[in-house]
Formats: sequence, structure tokens, C-alpha cells
Amino acid sequence: MMSSTETSNVSTSYRETDPLVHCERTGTRNKLERPRGIGSRHVLTFWAFVGFINVYAMRVNLSVAMVAMVNSSSSTGNHNSLPHKPLETFRLEYSNHRQWSQFVRGKNHSKDWEVGGIEVHNNDTCPNPPGWKNSTSSKAGEFHWDEATQGNILGAFFYGYMVSQIPGGWLATRYGGKRVFGLGVLCTSVLTLLTPLAARTSLYLLIALRVVEGIGEGVTFPAMHSMYGLWAPVFERSKLVVFAYAGSDIGTVISLPISGVLCDSDIAGGWPSVFYLFGTLGVLWTICWMVFVHDSPASHPRISEVERTYIEGSIGKVTNHSRPPWGKIFTSSAVWAIVAAHVASNWGLYVFLTCLPTYMKEILKFDIETNASLSAIPYALSWVIKSLSGPMADFVRRNGYLSTKNTRKLFNSLGSFLPAGLVLLVGVVGCNHVTAVLTLTLCVGTSGFAGAGYSVNHLDISPRFCGILLAITNAFGTIPGFVSPLLVGFLTNNNQTRGQWQIVFYISAAIYVVGASIFVFLAQGEVLSWGGLNTLPVSTPDSLGVNYSTSEQKQERGVDDVH
Repeated sequence: MMSSTETSNVSTSYRETDPLVHCERTGTRNKLERPRGIGSRHVLTFWAFVGFINVYAMRVNLSVAMVAMVNSSSSTGNHNSLPHKPLETFRLEYSNHRQWSQFVRGKNHSKDWEVGGIEVHNNDTCPNPPGWKNSTSSKAGEFHWDEATQGNILGAFFYGYMVSQIPGGWLATRYGGKRVFGLGVLCTSVLTLLTPLAARTSLYLLIALRVVEGIGEGVTFPAMHSMYGLWAPVFERSKLVVFAYAGSDIGTVISLPISGVLCDSDIAGGWPSVFYLFGTLGVLWTICWMVFVHDSPASHPRISEVERTYIEGSIGKVTNHSRPPWGKIFTSSAVWAIVAAHVASNWGLYVFLTCLPTYMKEILKFDIETNASLSAIPYALSWVIKSLSGPMADFVRRNGYLSTKNTRKLFNSLGSFLPAGLVLLVGVVGCNHVTAVLTLTLCVGTSGFAGAGYSVNHLDISPRFCGILLAITNAFGTIPGFVSPLLVGFLTNNNQTRGQWQIVFYISAAIYVVGASIFVFLAQGEVLSWGGLNTLPVSTPDSLGVNYSTSEQKQERGVDDVH
């Protein structure tokens, strides 16, 4: 639980019930009107949005490319066949699982095989979807990797990703997030271009390359959070941050179907073209980021004086040379609440992000192009929900319907408990392809509500060290990135059945519930004693459009606790 010192010593620089800007003319603090039109903070958010599109496109493209890269029929023993006359296909129905297991004794009973010229199908896998092509591609993959090896390759990225979180947050806090973010994406882009060469050279070289790619991408979220600590006005945090990070969903939506089409084509040999395309786009984005983006309002050469005063009057001025209070950070229950929610949300994210294409192929039997397109649909819904939840959260906070703390708890609960219930239904709907895809879509999509929950909460409790806080919580949140593919590989290695995947879904539901419950009990919403900015009074002459009416001083209702 939160210590008494922490609960009693909330930063005096800002409370969510305080007016935002100190005005020398009246001796009070007043709210500035928001500048109209597109400002520099919106330009930053646009390029961050495009940046996260690239970040996630380079992260998930391997999940689809893997399906085309692997020669599954020869590497995993998927088909045990006896040469016979042309097939007469039928399904054997067994009501007793033990009887079925005895019948297939000595074979991998999750797969199909031929007996006496007859193709036998296991009830634990689904029939081919009506009207769709079989998931078997006419192209044979060139790599002989079993499910466990594929899990190691997919999970390798997250070892590096976890390692660079805290260094990335510290570097961004100390030196500014622009260079840290840009160089991180550039590193990942160059290595993405080299992925086909590494894969064809050595399995171990590919794994090492994926680890280093993770190191490059690991700095991106902490760097961006650190920048928003300087750029995001208090009551625009949800909207700006959630919109920028929603680029991760669009990157997934774009990457999955495009990767499927490229893998099924003859462009640059098929699957290698996936890495050439997204690696090149990442390099081009880096150039634009370095040209158009600046670390803070104070360093931006083209920002208007009105917008700069509005931003700095809302969050205060800050120096990036403060030493992080590591002891207070790691003993704060509010921080550990975000850790729990972050781990739970990321578990669901990574299970579906890295393993959904495999589930679509092995269980639901979709061909690679259809597989990739359907795998992208849930992230399109997630993007829509995130885009709506950010403004909704700011609206209820700004108008005093809920305190910041309760707003974060509400949206995080929606983004965790809804997916927990829906993921349990995935196993129940069985082989009804339409219902299965719809349930998976709602499961991943509703997790987008958490974008206005835990993921913005770092800025609420510590705008000064929010980059470091995100680095810490994301480091823990990265653990599911390499644990979940290993778990899925362990459970489904040469045993791709609905029963085994149901175990994966049950585990995911339990983690969602536990993480969200911890956040409900421990989360806070106001700046903690060690988390505020070095705030300076801001002079606000009448020309800046200060609204002195009492209606603009409306306080948030329901704030009866210390956040």
C-alpha cells in the first residue's frame, strides 16, 4: 500500500482541483483558453503517430512472414501420410477422447494424416472455412523451424526491448526525447532491412538481430512519454497521448495485410519484400522526425507565443537535469499499480500480436492472405476505441464528472475486464469461423479503452519523470513479450489443437483480471510529492486571452482523496 508520507505529501505545484495559470494582474491562478487551430503540439503528435505506425509495422511483420518462411509440413511433422490412391476425404467422429487418442496412437493427434487412402481429420482442429482457400500455400517455406524455435525467434525481440527501457527513459529525461526516439527507430529500420540476410545466414544471427532490434525500439515509448511531459497540457493528455500511441494499432492494421500480400507474391522473393518495404519507410520517417520535431516548446523555433504560454502555463517549466528519486519511485504503490495494469494489458496484446496469425492458420485454417487480413481487423477496432476514449477521458475530467484517478480506473477496467470475458468466449465458439473472428475482434478491440487508463497515468502522477516511469512499467510489461510466445510454443508444439489454445486463453483472462484489480485498488491520479515539475509563475497579459470568469474555474467534483 502507499506509504503515509506519499499520501500526505502531494506536490504543491499542481493539484487537479487548482486553476492552471498564475496571473500577476489578479494574484490568482486562472485557466488560459486553448489556442485554436493546429498547433505545434499537434504536429508533434502527428509525427509521433506516424512513428508508432512504423514501429509496430516493423515489430509485427515477422509474425506474418514466419508463416511463409517456415516449411511446416517437413519441419514439424504436420502430416504423417502413407502413399495410396487418390484421397476420399471424410471426417471421423469420436465422442470419446480416449478412444480417439487410442486410434491415433503413435501419431501427432492434432494433425491430419492419411490411412488407406483416406484423409483423417481430428475434431480438435477446424474444417476449412467455407468459401475460403486452404491455409496451405503453394510456396514451400525455406526454413525448418518447429513451433518452439519460432517462439524463440518471435520472443527474442523482447529481450532487447526490455533491456533498453530504463536507459532510454533516463536518456530522454536527461538529453531530450527527440534524438532518442529518432535514433531508436533508425536502428530498428536498418536491422529490419538486414533481416532476410540474417535469416539465411544463421538462425542464431537472426535471433541476435531481433534482440538488437528490440533494443532500438525499447527506447521509443519512454522517449515519447518524456516529450509529452513537456508538451501535453494537463487536460489534453489523454487525447494527445492516446492518439499518438494509437499509431501502434494502425501500424498493425497496415502491416498484417500488406505482409500477407507480399509474402504470397513474387516481389523480391516474397517474404523478404516485407522487411525491405517497412525498413525503408522507417528510414524515411526518421528524416522527417529530425526535421519537423523539437524537444520542448521552449526549443521550438516556430511555435506561437500563445501556444507556448498555454502549454507552459498548464504544466510548468522544467529542467531535464533533476536526479530521479529512485527509492520513492520503486516504493510507490501508485507506480506498482501501473506496472500490474501494464503487464496484464501487454500479455493480451502480445499473445494476439505474435500468435494470432498462427491461430488463424493452424486452428481456423485460413490461407495466409486471408489470415493476415483477418488478423488486422481487431487492431482497426482497437484504434477506433482508443481514438474515442482519449477525448472522452479528457471530457469527463475537464467537466468534473470524475476525478483523474477514477477516470483512469474506469477506462482501464473497461480495457481489461471486457477482453477477459471475451477471450474466454473464443474457446466456446469453437469452429464457427464468423463468430470466432468477431469474438477475437471484440477482445482485442475493447482492450483499446486502457489507452485512456494506465498508459496515461504516468503523466498524471509525475510529469517530471514520466519517461522514466514508463520505462520501468514497460520493462515489466515487456516480460509477456517473450514469455507468451514461449508458452504458446510449449503448449502447441506439434500439438496445434483447440484444447491447447483454450489453455492459452484461460491464462490470458486470469492475467487481465488480476492486473486490472490491482490497478483499481492502488492507482492514483494527482502529482505525487516527488513527481512535479519545477514550476515557475507564468505572466499572462490580457492579450493572451485569459478567461477570468468563475465558470472557467469549475473544479472537478468527487475529489475526496489524495492521488
